[in-house]
Amino acid sequence: QVQLVESGGGLVQAGGSLRLSCLASGQAFSSYAMGWFRRTPGKEGEFVAAIALSGGNTEYADSVKGRFTISRDNAKNTVYLTMNSLKPEDTAVFVCAARIGLVSRSPNDYVYWGQGTRVTVSS
Repeated sequence: QVQLVESGGGLVQAGGSLRLSCLASGQAFSSYAMGWFRRTPGKEGEFVAAIALSGGNTEYADSVKGRFTISRDNAKNTVYLTMNSLKPEDTAVFVCAARIGLVSRSPNDYVYWGQGTRVTVSS
């Protein structure tokens, strides 16, 4: 089992930047692909970004491509989401997730989920 704890959320103005962190414990972090999703009152989960277990392969939603960067530090059991040029529509609870195998855009493919960290982007 993998336990995930996100941090780094907060309030930021549009155009600003924020870096989210997700600390994993319980299992070998490097054995899992990691993903970031975001939740709003109107959406159960929206894919944001994902990264392979080695960190070499990444995928991004079109809405964040070029603005967000996902990365990981396996020595620290941590995955990051660096967010630049934030927009009000990015406002959501950002949740990290883990799965065995390849990166995926589907929340159904992820087995372990964190609690989430809130990101609010003001206009």
